[in-house]
Amino acid sequence: MHVDLQKKSGSRQCLEAPVHATVFTIRAIFWGPRKTVEPREMDVLLGTFVLTGSDPEGLVKEDKSKPRKISLSVISSISEVSSEGWDACAADGTGAERLNPFITHGFLSSLEESTSAVKETGWSPCHIIARDEFERIVGVVPLYLKSHSYGEFVFDHSWADAYYSYGSQYYPKLQCCVPFTPVTGQRILLLRTWFKDQVFDKLVWALKELTAKLQVSSLHITFPSEDEWEQMKKHGFLQRIGMQYHWINRNYRNFDEFLMDMKQSKRKNVRQERKKISSQKLTMKRLRGDEIKAKHWDSFYKFYRNTTDNKWGRAFLTRDFFHIVGGKMGDRVLLVVAEDGDEIVAGALNFIGGDTLYGRLWGCLPRVYYPSLHFEACYYQAIEAAIEMNLQKVEAGAQGEHKIQRGYLPVTTYSCHYILDEGFRQAIGEFLVRETDQVNHVMKLLHDSGPFKDDVH
Repeated sequence: MHVDLQKKSGSRQCLEAPVHATVFTIRAIFWGPRKTVEPREMDVLLGTFVLTGSDPEGLVKEDKSKPRKISLSVISSISEVSSEGWDACAADGTGAERLNPFITHGFLSSLEESTSAVKETGWSPCHIIARDEFERIVGVVPLYLKSHSYGEFVFDHSWADAYYSYGSQYYPKLQCCVPFTPVTGQRILLLRTWFKDQVFDKLVWALKELTAKLQVSSLHITFPSEDEWEQMKKHGFLQRIGMQYHWINRNYRNFDEFLMDMKQSKRKNVRQERKKISSQKLTMKRLRGDEIKAKHWDSFYKFYRNTTDNKWGRAFLTRDFFHIVGGKMGDRVLLVVAEDGDEIVAGALNFIGGDTLYGRLWGCLPRVYYPSLHFEACYYQAIEAAIEMNLQKVEAGAQGEHKIQRGYLPVTTYSCHYILDEGFRQAIGEFLVRETDQVNHVMKLLHDSGPFKDDVH
């Protein structure tokens, strides 16, 4: 399908370039001189703002301790802010019962300390921090200045091509996200205060202000919560949806009870795949926290590199990342390993949230093949673990229609996009309307042909 996007401009030269998108092909027709835009140096202090209104919930007892203003600043490393202050905002933003491990100081600092998400890899941290006059952190935003679009899982390479055809540079851009992690969660993290709505609005203002100050093409907020996604529309952001596959726990007591909700043919296929593991004399283990030793991380890094070398072409995560994040996240880490005798031959890395098990990475030894091991390590072990821990769902990462037949159904994901150039913003906005219709249509078809019995909801 083609979408023609045209901008009228007298006698200026027409540049026509086909641009490939995930669902459609955009044929962009733009005019304008080709130019290079260099980002300006960031201002450390973005501004100070007076709070308005009163404390409706009586959270502050003494008037002299009542905050009256907030200041917004940019930091170039998460190490510049305390883990306690950052994590308080993360916990209040989601609630302890739904804590998302990827927005915690421990996970994000592991990416920076291991040199996985740093300027040299195209991920320059420029997190925004909101403080009151008592230096209490009341809001944080994980933000990066990007020189490419890798490690995001919301694909905008076609937009970059169209932007170049328009005569301008698409990179650098600003990216509000968790690097290399396509997991939905809060992106604007707020401490629970009587003025948190004001902090939210000022942080959104700061994101847009920084986009203009740095003279970058755009700002992208990927995998925000649905509520944030809705609010961003009022602030001039374009809305985009995507699709992932999640497993839902319907209060199952064990794996077999889950299988009984599936259609007979699908149930039979899962059982056959699981039998192949024992027939190959493989042993599956789920390791957590201190059970994961240095040797396990070294082995898993080899698996990760085998996957990236064969599939993605570039490994952003360093060996140090796995050792650091394992130490910082403790029992939040679940590593599934497959052993052939005394040798670890494959593994799947998961993180444990308040109500969700997040499947992140998978890999195996080079030049070996064990039938159905990928399905067992990534999907079936995760389902068993979620049932044992009484978690509500398993998020198995981006892409992969093969997950449907193994009990993972499509769900909607979200992203928000703030494009500075008015013409380009309008063109992309028109494209997104059509893309949204297509994604919704595909999701309905996949749900209708799902693996569960008709009476399972």
